[in-house]
Amino acid sequence: MAQLSARPFTGRHMALVMTGFFGVVIAVNVLLANLAVSTFSGTVVDNSYVASQEFNRWLGAAKADKALGWKLDIARAGPGTVRFTLMDASGRPLTGAAVRAQADHPLGARAPVAMNPREVAPGVYEAALPAGRWHVGIEVRAHDHVWHAEDDAL
Repeated sequence: MAQLSARPFTGRHMALVMTGFFGVVIAVNVLLANLAVSTFSGTVVDNSYVASQEFNRWLGAAKADKALGWKLDIARAGPGTVRFTLMDASGRPLTGAAVRAQADHPLGARAPVAMNPREVAPGVYEAALPAGRWHVGIEVRAHDHVWHAEDDAL
């Protein structure tokens, strides 16, 4: 049986191993940083000072919305159509409401879509919305109240 001569592990080998290891780590970090920057603008609000001044008003509006006890269910009604089902605090359909909604793409990759849903059945409102993932904000005016809700269901 022939004997294999083992080559010694030298400093050059170690330098190549270390260079390869850190090269892979740096390449992965650059790739992930590039993906993170290209898919999220980093903007949550345009002006944080102005947003902070409105915060207490937003909390009061949210408390008033919750006190009404109205409920919203958002679902796809078919390709390109979204359905809003609205119920009052006792679970009855919320009919005859003036409904406005806006759909925003979660990462800002698409332009916002304004919607004016129309009532197709008692408490059921439908509007056109392209396929994809959307964050939907809705404003409902009914029975001398204005109610707001948001949902990421789409």
